[in-house]
Amino acid sequence: MSADPKTELIRGAHALTAPPPAQGSRGVTSDLTVDEALLLHASGWEPLDLVCGVGVVSVPSGTWSSPSSVWSWGSTTQLASEACNAALDVASQGLRDECVRVHGHGVVGVELQVEVQPHHVEVDLVGTAVRPVSGEDPRGAVAARAVPFVSDLSARDLTLLLRAGWMPLDLAFGASFVYAPRRGAGAALRQSSQNIELSNYTEAMYAAREQAMERMQQLALRAGAEGVVEVKVREGPMSFARHAICFMAWGTAVRLVTAEHRSLRPEVVLPLDDAVVMFAAESLRGGTQG
Repeated sequence: MSADPKTELIRGAHALTAPPPAQGSRGVTSDLTVDEALLLHASGWEPLDLVCGVGVVSVPSGTWSSPSSVWSWGSTTQLASEACNAALDVASQGLRDECVRVHGHGVVGVELQVEVQPHHVEVDLVGTAVRPVSGEDPRGAVAARAVPFVSDLSARDLTLLLRAGWMPLDLAFGASFVYAPRRGAGAALRQSSQNIELSNYTEAMYAAREQAMERMQQLALRAGAEGVVEVKVREGPMSFARHAICFMAWGTAVRLVTAEHRSLRPEVVLPLDDAVVMFAAESLRGGTQG
């Protein structure tokens, strides 16, 4: 027989007011592969939980309007750039809050997704919260524990970084949207039968790249980093605003936490999961038969 509905409702109400389960009372949730999880344990770290952060920031109306003649090549759409960068900041803070909630010291393997729409920008971050098995933060500073690091490095890359005496600090991100006005009708007609550089797009791309990279580097310096690794870029026009060029750059800001850099001895690894190469036996024939 099924339980009494009234009893189930009362039990559910009590469950909502009950305190959360104690740390370590439930299993680990992670998007790491099996070998990455084992490698992480071997380096003295352990996964805790799958955490995420979302940031959605509005873009004012008219931001993507086609620029008038007063716009010069390479002029920045400041409102869109600020919206994208702000969305990343909101998502990063949400990711850190969830990491602190599960008692993590940082997040690894972060996947970044950015959706730029006509009226808003959405940033989604998903990764695995981790902590040292010993409970001691390799960064050494007590204050560092209050600010979990965020990194898009895999568990393998994190292990190599730790062995070399380095530590990830933050996900450095920069975005820029720059106008690239179309050519005039006369110029387009004259150049229709020629291979010619589209200088409006070229200059816009250079300007967008410079501004995005500069912001990424500034965030890394603000976090106290000595460099940015695993930098990824995304660039090009957008379907709803073909006259604007988008350029995004992000990577993991790192810092040396030991007295000096430790050189690693390379090791040869032979994978056993190579894909099987298939071929047709008929392809070995030297020619066709009459």
